[in-house]
Amino acid sequence: MSASHIPSRVAEAAVLPERGPGPVKVTLSVNGAEHAMEVEPRVSLLDALRERLHLTGAKKGCDQGTCGACTVWVDGRRVLACLTLAIACEGHEVTTIEGLAQGDELDAMQSAFIEQDAFQCGYCTPGQIMSAVALLKEGHASDDAEIREWMSGNICRCAAYPHIRAAVRAVRDQA
Repeated sequence: MSASHIPSRVAEAAVLPERGPGPVKVTLSVNGAEHAMEVEPRVSLLDALRERLHLTGAKKGCDQGTCGACTVWVDGRRVLACLTLAIACEGHEVTTIEGLAQGDELDAMQSAFIEQDAFQCGYCTPGQIMSAVALLKEGHASDDAEIREWMSGNICRCAAYPHIRAAVRAVRDQA
């Protein structure tokens, strides 16, 4: 097979500049602000948020993508920050729990979590709230079974699930 027959993605990848293995400069847009930093290519978005930007809302739970405590949005879509490379987020908008409130005014879901007592220890709460807001935007809150299914990637070890679903329903019904 000649080089002219190489699929275009492979050809494009061949001309991209190599990044790494040492630290590389990246600019992350987080909660509407640009942040320039140097990170090794293997640094997760979660570690960049917590250790470099000191945004500690997203939690490091399992560090394997199974608990959902690190849920943030990239371009409005839910992602597990522990499984997402920071350099892959360059050029995309990252939103964390710290970016939901408008100044001192909490997001409707944050208020509903408080009103519905939808947290116990609070460790999973930021990830739960980020997923809950997203599932409403995605249109996946028609009933408790659908809410349960679309929130299943977020584990609450304190078992506040009925209260979490109540908070989602409360915000859904306000709309």
